[in-house]
Formats: sequence, C-alpha cells, structure tokens
Amino acid sequence: MAEHIVRFDVAQASARVLTGTMLTEAAHQVGVEIQQPCGGQGRCGRCAVLVNQGTVRRRSTLRLSLEDVAAGYALACQTVVEGDVSIIVPPQEKIERRLTTDLTAAEVTVPPGYDPNVAQQVRRVCLTLPAPTMDDQRDDWSRFQTALRQQTQLQNVSASLSQLQKMGGILREGDWQVTAIVEDCPDCPARLIDLKPGHTRENMPLWGTAIDIGTTTVTLWLVDLMTGQVRAQVAEYNGQIARGEDVISRIVYAGKNNGGSVLRQLVLDTINSLLEAACKRVLTNPSEVMKATIAGNSTMIHLLLGIPADSIRLSPFVTAANHIPPLAAHEVGLDIHSEAIVDCLPGVASYVGADITAGVLSSGLDDAEALTLFMDIGTNGELVLGNNEWLVACACSAGPAFEGSGVLHGMRATEGAIEEVWINSTSFEPTYRVIGGVKPRGLCGSGLISLLAEMFLTGVVDKGGHINTHLSNSRVRQGEHGTEYVVAWASESKTGHDIVITNVDIDNLLRAKAAIYAGVSILAESVGIPLETVEQVLIGGSFGKYINVEKAVEIGLLPDMSWGHFHFLGNTSVRGAYLALLDHQARVRLGEIAARMTYIELSADNSFYEAFMSALFLPHTDLSRFPTVQAAIVT
Repeated sequence: MAEHIVRFDVAQASARVLTGTMLTEAAHQVGVEIQQPCGGQGRCGRCAVLVNQGTVRRRSTLRLSLEDVAAGYALACQTVVEGDVSIIVPPQEKIERRLTTDLTAAEVTVPPGYDPNVAQQVRRVCLTLPAPTMDDQRDDWSRFQTALRQQTQLQNVSASLSQLQKMGGILREGDWQVTAIVEDCPDCPARLIDLKPGHTRENMPLWGTAIDIGTTTVTLWLVDLMTGQVRAQVAEYNGQIARGEDVISRIVYAGKNNGGSVLRQLVLDTINSLLEAACKRVLTNPSEVMKATIAGNSTMIHLLLGIPADSIRLSPFVTAANHIPPLAAHEVGLDIHSEAIVDCLPGVASYVGADITAGVLSSGLDDAEALTLFMDIGTNGELVLGNNEWLVACACSAGPAFEGSGVLHGMRATEGAIEEVWINSTSFEPTYRVIGGVKPRGLCGSGLISLLAEMFLTGVVDKGGHINTHLSNSRVRQGEHGTEYVVAWASESKTGHDIVITNVDIDNLLRAKAAIYAGVSILAESVGIPLETVEQVLIGGSFGKYINVEKAVEIGLLPDMSWGHFHFLGNTSVRGAYLALLDHQARVRLGEIAARMTYIELSADNSFYEAFMSALFLPHTDLSRFPTVQAAIVT
C-alpha cells in the first residue's frame, strides 16, 4: 500500500500515512486538533477542512453544499487520503462562555455540625512508636500496626506494597514519630494511604476533592476535610467535546480504533489540569490530595475508567457497572496521591447515573415531604419524581438541538452566538442579543428556545411549527433547505451569510422539547399522579442559568407552572459529590437513593410514543395543559 505525505497549514511537521487513512488520523499524528462534535459520524459538519492540493476521497458530504465541495471543502472525519495532499484547517471554535470558578461562585456552606472525627473516613493520626531494641525485635509493620491500634482503636490496617517498601526509612527518618493518613472504612479493613516522618500540625489542611464529570463541563472542588470548607472551585470544558458533543457520539468514537483510550486521556487531562489549578490557589500540590469522589453520568464514568461503554447504547441498555468499587488514584490515572481513594459514586441505569443520584442527595429530594420533580436537562433529560417515601426516574434523549447541533446555523454558547431573540408582533422584525456583543455567527440553545417561542407567539410559526409563508415580510422565504426565517441578514453577521432558522431546524427543536415533556408526563402517569399536583420543580445543572424559563414554558419544554414552583440549584452533581466526600453517612445515603430509585425505560413504554407525538406541537396538542401560553398567543 502506497505511502503519502499530508501537510497541514497549522503544523510544521508533515504526516506520513498509507492510502485510505482518514484525514483526522493524519491530523492527530502531527498534533493538529480537528473537532469532531458528532464523534466522527459525519453528522455535524464542524470538522470541515479545505483540500488545497492533492487527491482525497469523500465518503460523505453531509452538511456541505455543492458549492462547498466545488471549493475543495471536505469533512475530515469522512475523507480518506489517496495521494499527497495539502490541507487548510479553518480556525476551530473556542468556547467563550465564562465558567463558574471560586472567583465568582457563592461560598459553599459546610453542613451544620460537621465534625471530621465523626463524619470523615479519611483521618490523620500522629503516632509515636517505641524504637526496636534487642529485647523488642518486632518488625516495622507489626510495630506500626500495634501503635495505630493502641492510639486509635483501628484494627486490621492494610497497606500497599509501595507503602511497605518505604515504611522502614520513614519510621527511622522521623525517629519513630510519624504521621499516618488512613481510611477508616466501617465495612472493610482500615487502609494506610500515606506515611510521613514527624508529627504534622493539627491545624494543617487534609485535602480531598469532589469532581463532577459533565458531558460538557468538568467541575472540581478542592476541600479541606478537617474543616469541610471548599477552598477552591474550578471548572473547564470537558476535553472530550472535540470527539463528540453527546454521550452517544462519544460511545461511537470510543468503539473505533483506539478511541476509548483517546477519550479517557482527554478527560484525565481535563481533571488533572483542574487539580493543578485548584491546588496552586491554596499553595499545595495535587499529591497532597488524599481522597476523591466523582459524579457523572454512566457514560462519563465508563469512559474515565476505560470500561467499554457499547452496551449503554445497545438494547437492552445496560451498563458494565452501576456501583464501582473504591479504586486507588494510580489505577484511575488521577494526579493526586497515588494511594488516595477514588470513589466513583453509584448510578442507577445506563442513562440515570451518579450525577442524578448525587443531585437527588444534594437537592434533598429524597428527604422532602412535598411531591417534587427533579430535572437535569442537557443532551439527555434525566428526570426524578418523588419525595421521602418513593422515587421514580427516567431519561429521555433530547438530542443536541438545544446545544446548537443539528440546526443549520446552530452553534455552542461561544462568542458570536445569538442567545436571546424578540420579535415584533406587527412587523415580524427581530431584535437579538449576542454573546460577547459582537456580530452574530449563529444561534445557541438559549437563543433557539427564545426564537422559537417568539415565532410561535407572534404567529411566524403555527402550532405545528410550520413557518407562515403568507406573512408580508421578506424574512420569510424559500431557501436551499426549504422554508426559512431570516434572523440576521448577511450584512449584520460575522460570517457574511444570512443567519436563518428552517422548518427542518424547528422540527429538530420540537422533537427535543417533546422528548423532555413526554418524559415528564410519563413519569407522572407511571405513578398515577396528575402533573399539576407537583409542588416544586428542582432544576439542576446549567439549564436555566442562561435560558429564559418563561420561553421554555411557552414552547412546551417545561410544564406550565407558576414561577414559584421552579427552583434553580446550580450544579447539584458536584455538591452531592462534596457531601459524600465529607460524610460517610451521606455516602451511605447516596447508595440508598440509588437502591430506592425505580427506573423506567421509556423505549420499552408504548405510552411514551403517544405522549411524544402529542408534545410535537407548540406548546402541546392539548392547550389546556398550558393555560398561560394559551392566553398569550397572538390571534
């Protein structure tokens, strides 16, 4: 098979590859980052590159126009090398939305009455051992165990080979005075994590970390286990985004070649960079972190640990493991103390993971008397309904439309994204707000929700989401993809092209919102409870932070309830991980939540399809479900 040279304009080195090699593989060889938000399936069009010279074969041109192909554009994830080629890589999107850090986040309240001596399983113990003599020739390990047992009542302490190899030198360096970090586990033998010469000051911090691995964002809290205080909060976009924006795309990517290892390293790089940043703020090192609790959806946990995730997306949709046993940091790949405990929190099912159990814990839903709906909405919508007596959960695949994917001019919440829209009900002319205050490049999720609501309320689209072609306004026209509404003219945009929303785009948005509302409806029906009897709606995650809730109700994404019913809790997943990090009783409660939760698989529920079809209208086929929207419709 012939070998070819691939040159990229953004790289000094050239790649040498065989005939049939994908352009993305050639790019990776020379360190060129080409984003693949759809996981390399050729669906999103964001990996488009310009073939300046040479011969390639395009397996797919989806999302590329005939003019694009004629100009030399190709999808890097769907194009193979067939000769020496020269490639121009357009500037890659950079996410500009500011992430919450300890510079902007509200102070986290330590649980009332927190006592590390009672609640904390990781303990620091200062020990004084008798030096060996001719009359006392006990081995170092026995001598250490005896001292620990006498001074703490801890029995049957275990240690790794690495700790045993270093123990003799540490005991003698400290002149038989040492500080031990141990994990006091009620269900298993105590475990030695670290041993240092000399006695450490009592007021020295003992570090732990709570981590939420979100599909989009990784959030990390650095915690002083002695006081319970969160000393640093850092967040960064999950490096895996470049290989897939949603969990299904990442599972698909993980199953290709060495994709699983690539995704694992990307998320580890993200976490470890956050650890370094957080520790730098408090003048410590990641190696001083002695425990980590990790929350995330089932796919994120599997990819972090290198566990194959294929079964999650294939019927009957089961995980390899919902309850991961405690692991050592060196096994996971976290750059904390090598013997530190890494506790991946328990999930319930393929699409209701540890992020949801942690969210239920931190929201207090499992202890609430009021009938409560908990929602965590992103590419997937995870929903939990219940109170302190029962919990039932489901997950619905909303798709990436509300995150800007699958929409012609959709984009992530980056600089240049239209994030809110208003339409004049008489002239049908729009006004909009753009992230960064610059010329618009496209529409992000919050902008799409706002736009669709405004189009419906002003009559630009009908109940079925069809654009009204009888409006006397030049913004409604026939485009390459059918009927469309122009949000921004080419002269106003950064791209030099009109920014539009098409009937196809609206259909994708309707499917996304219908899946979520249908999930809410079926969840309530499954336990025989009218949706209107729900007393409070708790919304976790970033949803609602940038989205206008009123607009979300107007399109039928959220149930029509008074504003007092909705409570936005922020990142409930990382807070749940924080509570489990601090208090072993909270960790026990987390396991009980997972065990109590009844999971409904919507794909196996025939009534879900009926509810979904009914919700494919604005706001719903049954307007009586949305009385405030009915009153607001322009007739």
